[in-house]
Amino acid sequence: MPLLETSLPGLPKKRGKVRDVYDLGDGRLLIVATDRLSAFDWILPTGIPDKGRVLTALSVFWFGRLNVKHHLLSTNLDDTGLTLDRATRSALDGRSMIVKKSEVFPFECVVRGYLAGSGWKEYQVGRTVCGEKLPAGLSESARLDPPLFTPATKADSGHDENIPFSKMAEALDDFKGLAETIRKTCLETYQTARAFAEERGLILADTKFEMGWIPDEGGSKILGFVDEMLTPDSSRYWPAEGYKPGRPQPSFDKQFVRDWLETTSWDKSTSPPPLPPDVIARTRDKYIDAYEILTGQSFPWK
Repeated sequence: MPLLETSLPGLPKKRGKVRDVYDLGDGRLLIVATDRLSAFDWILPTGIPDKGRVLTALSVFWFGRLNVKHHLLSTNLDDTGLTLDRATRSALDGRSMIVKKSEVFPFECVVRGYLAGSGWKEYQVGRTVCGEKLPAGLSESARLDPPLFTPATKADSGHDENIPFSKMAEALDDFKGLAETIRKTCLETYQTARAFAEERGLILADTKFEMGWIPDEGGSKILGFVDEMLTPDSSRYWPAEGYKPGRPQPSFDKQFVRDWLETTSWDKSTSPPPLPPDVIARTRDKYIDAYEILTGQSFPWK
């Protein structure tokens, strides 16, 4: 059964689209990735079993794989210091991260290595992506070299809004050079991850990072990555085999759910319909496939 909601009485809780975030009260947070699924700005009534475990396991994998600063401390529930009953521990197992409470920047740090999604839509109108001019004649799913850094504002509900890099830099003007450091760090991290994914037979088309000031030893702060990292929810993965520019590519994410919803009579302004069992099963398989291909390991909760 999918886990759609968690409850830890006595702890302050913030509920996001997918994650429940608990304040442990000592400079640490407990982030729990549920199996909730959002599409077209709605949280769907049906979850995808173990989706939260895939997101957590892949984030932990990438935090460990890449040489980057990040907020992750532990995935061991014993390290929370909480007394958890057996049912709660079982529900949270594999989907929990204990992290340093950080000052998160109010921007999504998007890196695009291929022309897809909203970038492709904008390009068709004026040959730009987030205001950056691109050459004429590019096709859908075309590789972008060098990749583009295209920040967006964060939205608790609704769509994130793409903004020019200059607007992000202006908003961060209290910290000289910070915006450029963020851009450089995200581009380098994406390129390293893209190269690794290619070795595993996957194309990392684009991704969305979150960054912030993370507490360090002695009361100082360091720039680092927070939240999830390079998961099928925050990234667009395509199979390298069969890749062909000029059309959409099959992906390892919830695109299968979006495609199914488009075949229904749902008007996107009222509550969405529940997902049928075959859509749930095939979507779960997509997430697990992404984990197993990238890590080279069998999914523990398969």
